[in-house]
Amino acid sequence: MDLPTLWFVLIAVLWGGYFLLEGFDFGVGVLLPFLPRDEDERSEMFDSIGPVWDGNEVWLVVAGGATFAAFPAWYATMFSGFYEALLLVLVCLIVRVLSFEWRKKSDDPRWRARWTWANTIGSIGAAFVWGVALSNLVQGVPLNSSGDYAGNFWDLFSPYTVFAGIMTVLLFAWHGATYLSLRTRGDLLDRAAGAARKLAPPTAVGVIVLLAWTVAVAVDNNAREVLGPAVPAALGGLALILALVLGRRHRGGWAFVMTALATVLLVATIFTSLYPRVMVSSPEFMNSLTVAGASSSHYSLKVMTIVAVILIPVILIYQSWTYYVFRERVGGRRPAASPVEALSPKPDEAPGE
Repeated sequence: MDLPTLWFVLIAVLWGGYFLLEGFDFGVGVLLPFLPRDEDERSEMFDSIGPVWDGNEVWLVVAGGATFAAFPAWYATMFSGFYEALLLVLVCLIVRVLSFEWRKKSDDPRWRARWTWANTIGSIGAAFVWGVALSNLVQGVPLNSSGDYAGNFWDLFSPYTVFAGIMTVLLFAWHGATYLSLRTRGDLLDRAAGAARKLAPPTAVGVIVLLAWTVAVAVDNNAREVLGPAVPAALGGLALILALVLGRRHRGGWAFVMTALATVLLVATIFTSLYPRVMVSSPEFMNSLTVAGASSSHYSLKVMTIVAVILIPVILIYQSWTYYVFRERVGGRRPAASPVEALSPKPDEAPGE
């Protein structure tokens, strides 16, 4: 495997990690106005993702940075052509950040309700736009002979891309519900598991349709053979069916694993459908950007690979440790605000205990 292809795969992995981790906390945000019965339960939902949501967004930053360094032509075309869409994502993410911080500034119910809805709107908006944006890479966008975007904001919307955006929101909501079934207690846990069971049938059917549609678009618009993208699509469909069955059998842990796997395989289907191009041009297919043509120099990719081999394991170990520290279910008492607080002795414990 040459270095441009390796970095294309690594960027796909980064996007898969982002959808996997940010997907469930977007999902929790989508469910905030509907699942809890009172302010305490809403606070528990915020607490379930409070220690990890900002760490999850690091995957987006790394994916964007890796794209800029490894494929500058791809980065330039995508971020200029999708400028309005990406600006909308940025606004949604900023609104989510503010909702976490400002919601706690007042105990007024109306104030808290506004910021709860702000989190939900930001979560739905960002998830929808990411689905639209990634599906456009496969469907194709207008590019001129120089590889520059030649369309407008409304060219990003078609039946396929809008359907991809809607299914991304629903998949994240289902993923978030299975996550809450592992992180909450009592009545909230029961309602989260119930929400996961209700979301499962329509979401599984819809995402399976999306996976099949993506393969068809790749064959028609990107001259791909069926077998390549069909493999992750079929595995993604199987994961969705298993998640549905396991949820109905009250196997919440395995259901979460399957929704996580389905989310990653959706990204894998999109990137497999995209290769060997990084952006498909439509209607002028010859203007498409290829992996080889849009990549940085061999020396740049070599240096980046060495840095990635050193730093990525460190990041994975640290984030895994964070999830381990905050593994306790929320509810009954507020979780610790930081790993240091979580590991520090309790007031009634001796320092050495």
